[in-house]
Order: sequence, then C-alpha cells, then structure tokens
Amino acid sequence: MNYAAWYRRCLWVGAALGLVVIVLGAYVRLSDAGLGCPDWPGCYGHLVLPGDEGIRAAAQSAFPQRELEAGKAWREMIHRYAATTLGLSIVLAALFAWLNRRSPRQPVATPLVLLGVVIFQGLLGMWTVTLLLKPLIVMGHLLGGLTTLGLLTWLLLEDRRRNADRQPRAVVGPVVAGLLVLIGQIALGGWTSSNYAALACPDVPTCQGQWWPEEANFAEGFVLWRGLGVNYEFGVLDAPSRVAIHFTHRLGAMLTLTVLVSVALWVRRRAKSASLRTATSLVLATVLLQVAIGIGIVWFGLPLSLATAHNGIAALLLLAMINLLHNTSFRAALRPAPGR
Repeated sequence: MNYAAWYRRCLWVGAALGLVVIVLGAYVRLSDAGLGCPDWPGCYGHLVLPGDEGIRAAAQSAFPQRELEAGKAWREMIHRYAATTLGLSIVLAALFAWLNRRSPRQPVATPLVLLGVVIFQGLLGMWTVTLLLKPLIVMGHLLGGLTTLGLLTWLLLEDRRRNADRQPRAVVGPVVAGLLVLIGQIALGGWTSSNYAALACPDVPTCQGQWWPEEANFAEGFVLWRGLGVNYEFGVLDAPSRVAIHFTHRLGAMLTLTVLVSVALWVRRRAKSASLRTATSLVLATVLLQVAIGIGIVWFGLPLSLATAHNGIAALLLLAMINLLHNTSFRAALRPAPGR
C-alpha cells in the first residue's frame, strides 16, 4: 500500500470537511440549534432522530426539559455526523503517517498533534451541550475547529512544497504577529456570538449613537467563567455588558484590518516569487471581504446568511494567513530589507 498517497488523500478530505464543519457549526449556533439535541453523542437517546411518532414521543418523555424540535435536532446531528467523519479522516491520516514514518519526507509529530487536537475538540463538542452553551466552551470549540483546519492546511502545504526541495529558514516575524492578532480577533468573534452580542450596537460606524458607548460594562462583559448549571442559550448578560463585548470586537476588527493589510503590503514589496505575491493578494482580498460582511451584519440586522458567511470567511482568512506564513518561511522567498 502507498501510505504516502493515502495520507495525502486523508489530509485533503479532512481539510474540505474541516471547512464544512466550521460553517455548519456556525449555522447551527446562529440558528439557535446548539441545544437541538439535549444529550451527547446521541440525540434524545438515538444516533438517528426517529421518524416514528411513537418512538419520538418516548424520546421526548425521556428529556422532558427540552421540547423536541425536529429541524433543530437534525441540524445539530448533521453537524455531528460531519465532525465524526472529519475525526475519522484525521485518525487515518495519523495512522498512515505512522506507518510511513521511515520515509524522510513523512512528518509524524504534527499528524499526532493534530490527532490530539481533534480528540480534545470532540470533548469540547460534548461540553458545549452538557454545559448548556457556556460561552468559554463555545468559543474554545470554535478555536479548536479552526486549529484543526489550520493544522490540516499546514500539513498539505508541507506535503506539496516539500517535493520542491526548498530549504526552510526562520519564519518572518511580522507574519507571525499578524496571525496572532487574527487569532485574537477570531476569539473575540466567538465570544461575541456565544454571548448573543452581535446586535448590541445596531448602528455603524457609531455604537448606540456614540463613538465610545458610555454604558458599556467591560468588567462584566468579559467574565470568562460564571459557574455551572446556567443555561446560556440566548445569553444571560445585560445590555451594557453585551455592548462592551460588541464594541471590543469592533475595535479588534479595526486593529486586525490595519495589521493584516500592513503585513501583506510589507511582504508584497519584498516578494520575489509570484506565489508569494498571490498569497498576499489572498490575504488582502479576504480581510477586506470579511470587514465588509461584518458591516453588513450590523447594517442588515444579522441575516443568517451573512452571519454564517462571516464565520466561513474568517476560516478562509486564517488559511490565507497560514499560506502566507508558509510561503515566507522558505529561504529566498523575500528580498532583503533596504540597507541590509
């Protein structure tokens, strides 16, 4: 068996599924279906939601605290099926990497790290339900999904570019800094969504008619842990706390836009290859599209299509930055800085 070829196939399947799972997860959360199944891993005690009315009534009686809504339950279960398939593809990729470990071109450590990440991601998915949409867990689940997708993409880039025998060098600091800023902004987005603060500022560019909202309660808005047993569906924070969260996310968006545009232009001026210039163009196009969608979400009152797209484009922006980082981490990718 050609382990390297099967390893590569699993990475491609995993990356495609990773993006699908992230978008599906956003759709489930934004359509208020995060607790469509009150248990885990089944749904009302079944791995497939029963169609028979008698069985469905029995399932409902087993979970009287949560009314069975078939549409929400199916959305949640489809997301779980896709996530399970993603996990299986990563298990197989790690297995083929291990079986092919004697090849000098085969990475082993990173696929095993990825396997650990996806196992922990499964636990976060369980806790999202059992801890009743606790914002810190929901945000962590989002970051875990993006970490999974990012690692899959990095391994694909490594596999493709390793065949060119290019020698890696130290990564470029500004690109790493831009990536860290982006991750922080994605975390803020997850915190905003999980606390139902997306429309806390219904106007743009001001917030509540002010450039700096006076009623914002930053101390209360960023309490990460509030104890167990609280149902966080539809949020528990008051209006000033949600304003603080939303406004912070806006400030983060402006910082992220400035940093990523600056980094992309900095790299573009020094790029030697067409692929590196293309990588910067992808970052610039994606970050501008993401900002436009964010404005549209507020302007049009949080339409589900735009809100879901905002999550998907965030994932694509992360991939664009990972691609840029990988491009700049090779010797002779950049021209020397002036005066050096």
